[in-house]
Amino acid sequence: MYDDVLIPTDGSDDTRRSIEHGLTIAERFDATVHALSIVPEGPLGTFESEDAAPAARRAVDHVAFEADRRGIDATTAVRQGVPHEEILNYADEEGIDAIVMGTQGRTGLDRVLVGSVTERIVRMADIPVVTVRLADDLRIEGEDEAERLARDALEDRGDDPETPLSGQIYRISGTWRVSFETSGDEPLEAHVDGVTGDVAFDRPDADA
Repeated sequence: MYDDVLIPTDGSDDTRRSIEHGLTIAERFDATVHALSIVPEGPLGTFESEDAAPAARRAVDHVAFEADRRGIDATTAVRQGVPHEEILNYADEEGIDAIVMGTQGRTGLDRVLVGSVTERIVRMADIPVVTVRLADDLRIEGEDEAERLARDALEDRGDDPETPLSGQIYRISGTWRVSFETSGDEPLEAHVDGVTGDVAFDRPDADA
């Protein structure tokens, strides 16, 4: 029924549940996941902030990582513009069969706008739109706890738990990302689920 499923994401905590739903649907129908993040334009057509584009890239990369863990094909895209217009344009251009998105989040301009973005998508889309209202309560809300869990997992896999960090700790879609320096060229990144505390590892630059 579905060959291509679109998951719009801005990386906010509330997108965790919609990503989970989107991946479940894609897994059920052996579909390709399309992760899309929109960098909203400011009043003069410019990015709202210098951090907007990198944050959007991290948001879609997170979806791709989770898809890969399930054996689901995924493609990512970051666009600039009016969120609902860009989502609908992408769906049309890529032949998307269904859109899965939350009703809360962060558009880059104001969290309140997300509800109106979803409402417009539901009203204007010619394909099924699955809206996810529920949000998860994060159990791991602080960087220190996320780092501790990451280091415990690092030790469990046989690596030095005192390995220095490389870069900042940050949270994407309810998952903490903790990067460690390694003897190779690529950092080792721990993905700490903010709800379950589960940890998975990735070398983000290895697939670049």
